[in-house]
Amino acid sequence: MLLGLVTGVAELVFLCLAGGVAGLLSPWPRARLRVQRASATGAARFVAIERARLAGWFDHGVAGGNLKSRAGERLEHGGYRYLVLRAVVGVLGGYVAAGILFFGVLLLFGGLWALRSGQSDAVPLRFPGVHMVSDTWVVGIAGGIASLALFGPWCLVVVAAERRLAAHFLGADTREAMRRRITELTVTRTGMVRAIDDERRRIERDLHDGVQQRGLALSMLLGRARHTPDPGKAARLVDEAYTESRRLLDELRSVAWRIYPAALDELGLRDALRGVAERSGVPVSIDYRLAGRPVSEVETAVYFVVREAITNATKHAAAREIVVSLTEDERSVNVVISDDGRGGADPSGGGLSGLARRVRALDGRFDVHSPAGGPTRVTATLPLLLQETEPSARQAPVSEPPCG
Repeated sequence: MLLGLVTGVAELVFLCLAGGVAGLLSPWPRARLRVQRASATGAARFVAIERARLAGWFDHGVAGGNLKSRAGERLEHGGYRYLVLRAVVGVLGGYVAAGILFFGVLLLFGGLWALRSGQSDAVPLRFPGVHMVSDTWVVGIAGGIASLALFGPWCLVVVAAERRLAAHFLGADTREAMRRRITELTVTRTGMVRAIDDERRRIERDLHDGVQQRGLALSMLLGRARHTPDPGKAARLVDEAYTESRRLLDELRSVAWRIYPAALDELGLRDALRGVAERSGVPVSIDYRLAGRPVSEVETAVYFVVREAITNATKHAAAREIVVSLTEDERSVNVVISDDGRGGADPSGGGLSGLARRVRALDGRFDVHSPAGGPTRVTATLPLLLQETEPSARQAPVSEPPCG
């Protein structure tokens, strides 16, 4: 708020100078046009400063948009009015807040000093119908506490006024908000199509490099056992074929598990994540604090985010421990996967970028913080949508008996 007081004074001085110079140059249209252009540039910079101050100190995003958008276009319509009103609110609010704080501290310390030193005078207090006498230290301490008690509510009032002004003058209108939403949906749809194509390529690669090769080896072993005249050699080849068939089944289970885990539908997210932790080569701790069960789309996204993050930490980060935390609030499910590896994860890589597209397609947020040397922290926030039915309702549907 003190910074807002300083910028408010600067904005008032700037607006007065710009308006006065433009008025003096009214007989000279060209010079006045240059001054207007320069004042527009200066006003845009002041608006940018206010956006940065609101975003950084008040943690405020404008309804319908954000504080970093449409600087010049919105300035022509409401930027100057916003600067005038915000400067008044900033100067008045900051001055009153500083005055309340200074006055409260002065009274409080004065009262405490009078109490400690014992030098206190009688102060008559007269109110309608009430006449009383008190000491200066009582008045000082009481007045200081009352002033400091008013400081917080006054700050909240000023902050609310600044937020309303920013939302009214700097926020995107309905048409602009709709345009941005359409653009966002188009981008997320394209990303999901790309993610589906990447997933299909990965499945084809797993089938070709793993399952198909083991199937070919099994076929060759059985062919050799069928055509060999030596019964002992044929028995050994059959044993090798049996071992290869077991490996083929394990490979098929692994591919099916990577495509979609059946335990997610049958047992729920908690048990499915426990299965991921058990298969991991690195110790994984799971802090599961979800009260209910999210809808299928959110649950699946959470599962794949956790699984891919654990896989990356195991393969590439040389992590020794992985911690998974799942919490929820009134509107969202929050997933955090952190490890103590060497860091340096690339958010634009195939796996992480695919997860980001999956999360954003559900109107969620995805972030990767992985400095060189670690640690790595993967965060996903998804909308909280709980199922209306029991968990068992997500199993195979039960057919009703025919009417007879």
